[in-house]
Amino acid sequence: MLADRIEAKWIDAFCEIFERCAVKAGDTSAILSETQSRALNVHLAELALLRMGARPFHIVVPTTRNRHRVPVRSTGASEAIQRIGPVVTALQQAGFIVDCTIEGLMHAAETPEILKAGARILVISNEHPEALERMVPDPALEKRVRAAAKMLRGAKRMRVTSKVGTDLDVDMMGASTVGVWGWTDRPGTLAHWPGGIVVSFPRSRSVNGTLVMAAGDVNLTFKRYLASPVKMTIQNDYVIDLEGEGADAAMMRAYLASWGDREAYAVSHVGFGMNPGARYEALSMYDQRDTNGTELRAVSGNFLFSTGANEFAGRYTAGHFDLPMMGTTIELDGVAAVREGVLQDVFG
Repeated sequence: MLADRIEAKWIDAFCEIFERCAVKAGDTSAILSETQSRALNVHLAELALLRMGARPFHIVVPTTRNRHRVPVRSTGASEAIQRIGPVVTALQQAGFIVDCTIEGLMHAAETPEILKAGARILVISNEHPEALERMVPDPALEKRVRAAAKMLRGAKRMRVTSKVGTDLDVDMMGASTVGVWGWTDRPGTLAHWPGGIVVSFPRSRSVNGTLVMAAGDVNLTFKRYLASPVKMTIQNDYVIDLEGEGADAAMMRAYLASWGDREAYAVSHVGFGMNPGARYEALSMYDQRDTNGTELRAVSGNFLFSTGANEFAGRYTAGHFDLPMMGTTIELDGVAAVREGVLQDVFG
């Protein structure tokens, strides 16, 4: 366990990210948290904003009861706001929002309404600040992520292959693509820290093929490196078969089935990590309560495959897996963006 005390270096890191988000002296800034939020990050956000001369205020809501039959982790869809009107109104008027909720507002029901009002949201992933400080803003990363997002938006087809048997085809026509480099300075936008990820949400009936997770690949919902292979057969976006021996496949089958919801088996998004500062081995360095796994999502060259909700395909569910895979080749219209787990120099 790392010590949960204020460190000057962590205030410095928070100031650096807020400066990238164009926070200026006198700016009104909301710090959104819930009763189970990581108090250390909430406190650091406040101190950093005050150091910069901003005018922060807190919105703290009770952490909601989990009404699902299973533990929920790493969905990116916080339910903390609960559509409470005064909370939404206050956030709309804040200008800049520091999101310290546990799951984050990336896919929360209220987020489109808040962004439409012109607010900008920085989601601080529920990580210990020791991890956050290693992945502070990198202007070069922004340029590469923007270029990769442009490449994905222009692609008609993504093909993902690997030596262990993956052969996945994704129709990219009409997919919605998002690139996140770790901060946002434009009204009406959202970013998360750490950043360095580009993902696409394919339209309905766009994903088919075989996906094989090798030992050492990662299930971030379980915060676990796989000990044995897992093979998924995907047909028209849905996992129709999940094979494998051992605990990894057994837990995945049980978790998916527990939702009693076909949409939990569907594809949410596909993409890859681009952050050279994100470390594959980091998950082994922290207690589970001290990491949300965003660093693993951003590891350069990983194929990030996710199941669950995809609002762009009209699918909604709280069931969610984020599954970073190493060693894959990702081709966009025949051009390798990633080759055997290594990000290629094709982004300008």
